[in-house]
This record gives sequence, C-alpha cells and structure tokens, in this order.
Amino acid sequence: MKPTRKKMVHETPSWIGGVSPECFFVTVCCKPRWHNQLAHDNIWNDLIETLENRNIRKVWQCRLLLAMPDHLHALMLFEGKKGMKDTIRDWKRWTARGIGIEWQDGFFDHRLRNQDSAQQKHDYILQNPVREGLCPTPQDWPYWKQW
Repeated sequence: MKPTRKKMVHETPSWIGGVSPECFFVTVCCKPRWHNQLAHDNIWNDLIETLENRNIRKVWQCRLLLAMPDHLHALMLFEGKKGMKDTIRDWKRWTARGIGIEWQDGFFDHRLRNQDSAQQKHDYILQNPVREGLCPTPQDWPYWKQW
C-alpha cells in the first residue's frame, strides 16, 4: 500500500496582514530524483528566460534561483492575481511542455517571516552545491542567478 502524501497549503494565511507581498523559500523537485535534468547550460538558459518573463509580467518576483541537477530552490514573492499554487503549477506545466522537464507533483514552500530568516535561506541555497560536493565554492556553481 502506497503512503499518501500530505497536502500542503501554499498560500499566506488570511490573518497575515501587510501591504507588500510575502517572500517564500520554494523547492521544486524533478521526477525521478537523482537524475540530472536541470544542470545543463541549455536547460538553465531556458529556465532563466521563463523566470525573467514572469518577473517582467509581475507574475512573481524571483529574487534568487539555484538549480541543482534534480531540483531547484528559489526565493520568490508572488504578486499576480493567481495564488502561489496555481502560479507554480502553470510554470511547471509550461517548462514540462516547452523544455521537457519532468517535475514531481507539488512543491515545498516556507514563508520567510523576517530578514534574518530570508538571509539564512539565501545562504542555504547558495551552499547547496558545495554541500553536495559539486563545486568548492558557491561562486563556482554556474546554475544560479540573483535579481
């Protein structure tokens, strides 16, 4: 019997106030894991193009993106009329059809409540390829971009 996955709520709770959009740490994984789909120059360039297009159209504000071979991490603010769940679902569908990436269902998100939390996640993201032994320093990893 296959265990069922817990459904995550991907939206900012209604009781959270504020004028500016909330920043989220987002992780999206490929299917299958442990297979390099993302750490290729042509795939990376296509991913950046899709993210920048959505930045320009104010669908979201991607502040940092880093692609590992089988998943990506981002710091994002969602400004569009659609919620985060629908926005990421649509982007995953677009990249699956247009670029050929096979994504796992769903994604992980964590709302960043303050600047210290955002800085910790920023550093965590940049250190990811170093922790995995893919490069000696974050600057040596070619698949990241900061806006």
